[in-house]
Amino acid sequence: MRLIVRQFVERGIVLRQTRSEFETIISSAMRIRNSMVIEVLLIILVWTGGHYLWSSQMALETVTWFAGIKDGQQRLSPAGYWYAYVSIPVFQFLLLRWYFRIVVWTRFLWQVSRLNLHLVPTHPDRAAGLGFLGGSAAAFMPLLLSQGTLLAGMIAVRIFYAGETLLDFKPEIVAAVVFLLLLVLGPLCVFSPCLAQAKRQGLLEYGALASPYVDEFDQKWLRGGAPIDEQLVGSGAIQSLNDLAGSFEVVRSMRPFPFSKTVMLQTAITILLPILPLALTMISLEDIVKQLLGILL
Repeated sequence: MRLIVRQFVERGIVLRQTRSEFETIISSAMRIRNSMVIEVLLIILVWTGGHYLWSSQMALETVTWFAGIKDGQQRLSPAGYWYAYVSIPVFQFLLLRWYFRIVVWTRFLWQVSRLNLHLVPTHPDRAAGLGFLGGSAAAFMPLLLSQGTLLAGMIAVRIFYAGETLLDFKPEIVAAVVFLLLLVLGPLCVFSPCLAQAKRQGLLEYGALASPYVDEFDQKWLRGGAPIDEQLVGSGAIQSLNDLAGSFEVVRSMRPFPFSKTVMLQTAITILLPILPLALTMISLEDIVKQLLGILL
């Protein structure tokens, strides 16, 4: 994330006159991120609400590897006690800590978006120079993989112990992908108003820049204004007109968000990757290999 944040300065997006304010925003984010009070509150939340949520809503009331049924009630095994009172709380704490840092990241981005940023609408990244923010999704890959693994584990338990099938969980899988996409890429959308403003301003300015040139080109080459001994073929006028049109097209095709469809696809694949092995509960690996060989051969 430091590499991403550094780009605001290295690319000249944060102007020199607002550099001190930018540094203040960074310091504020770091203080909140490192707050011991917040982490203590997260631990309390895990041991209260987190444990209740898992025991009442997520744990299966049937015989599993971590619990059995005795006298009509679920009884944890020794492994189950470790699972319920050590593994789950540690996992929930790390997960909430990730979510809290996303809140800090969102707050940081929102505050930066309020600065007087130097955005260039003709930047080739189609995001006025903010396209580097799409790379921040890579920092959240451990979170996405853990969430995909968690979802795969919950589905697997219900497949193996409750007799359900993978197709029964299509809504949950879709909802998880959409939620995690919004969680990781949603904070970047705070720059959408800035990008929209840069695009509108760019269209006006580059349109005004092009008008005198295209009018001169029209008068010279289409209305008889060119000298007799000057030929259009080989003239730099056509190339200049094409370059000007290319700059205008870059502005016109600016994205409303500082990330591309490729980033969205990569993020979705990362989430779904741990769920992929569950397809073997519906079709054997041997059948998959035969079908692939049939397609290839």
